Amino acid sequence: MPGVISRLYRGDIDIDFVGKRKTWYGLSALLLALSILGLIVNQGLNLGVEFRGGSVFDFARTPGSSIEQVRETVAEAGPHQVIVQQAGPNWRVTTESLKAEEVTKVQETVAQKYGVPESQVSSQVIGATWGGEVSQKAWIGLAVFMIAIMLYLSVAFEWRMALAAIVALVHDLVITAGVYAWSGFEVTPATMLGFLTILGYSLYDAVVVFDMIKEVTGKLGTSAKMTYTQAANNALSHTLIRSLNTSLVAILPVAAILFIGTTLLGAGTLKDLSLALFVGMVVGTYSSLCVATPILVTLKEREPRWQALAKRVHAKEVSTAKAGRTVKEPVSAGSQGTTPADDKRKKR
Repeated sequence: MPGVISRLYRGDIDIDFVGKRKTWYGLSALLLALSILGLIVNQGLNLGVEFRGGSVFDFARTPGSSIEQVRETVAEAGPHQVIVQQAGPNWRVTTESLKAEEVTKVQETVAQKYGVPESQVSSQVIGATWGGEVSQKAWIGLAVFMIAIMLYLSVAFEWRMALAAIVALVHDLVITAGVYAWSGFEVTPATMLGFLTILGYSLYDAVVVFDMIKEVTGKLGTSAKMTYTQAANNALSHTLIRSLNTSLVAILPVAAILFIGTTLLGAGTLKDLSLALFVGMVVGTYSSLCVATPILVTLKEREPRWQALAKRVHAKEVSTAKAGRTVKEPVSAGSQGTTPADDKRKKR
């Protein structure tokens, strides 16, 4: 294994990413199907109180208290939808929108149960109207981002690269949303920030690959010895180590926040952002290598210029193979199909 890694870093291994495009398409189709199924089965995402509205209570954690105990205590006060989370040294409880008297009852119940002063059980009511405005602005921001990316890539590169990049971005968003649907993590404004961040990261990775492909394929002429597919795969191999190194450096601190910060240290407020970043970076690295580039090659192979080049390269390969067999035939044929042993027997 270490030998394979060292050869990979030296560039001695040439992985045929584009040639295995059917495998990548099948894997992506499976991941997308599972993600969509998760959204359907769980009836969408678990939207946070910032989007659907509700009441939020914060109070200090006491020794011996657990998530289940806090949930039962708050439910006894009247609320039906109770979500309990750890927020550092405090409990954060989210319920449906409550009236003023219902909020007071929850505060009194919590104060009596856990010996916390009622004044230290803070409450906040968030209306559904504000959450709807946040959702609307998030969708508008996403649409503006996509349009800006399409325009930029179309001008800097070409529309086929822009289309391949957008498909990869949608691919990353759907799979990340599917992970949130299956895991039940809340979608908060921090999650939306994470979504936009991973879009920028995935786009950066795709642009690096596309820039190398543009440079390599720009040198292909009518007498080129490789097709557009082979040149694109060669360019992808040259950027592979850069993509892996960039991804590894970015994923390690995010993984530390997600698995260590939220699990061991109880930094629950960070998991909304860290999960989106972690999943998005992993999927974004995969999509830039195995989704965006194969889609680009599939689109480019339909151009007459590259089809003609592919035919010429294939014809040269066939003629070279035939010439090689023709040269080898007299050497291996012997004396009109006989072996040296047969010649000796004839002389005797």
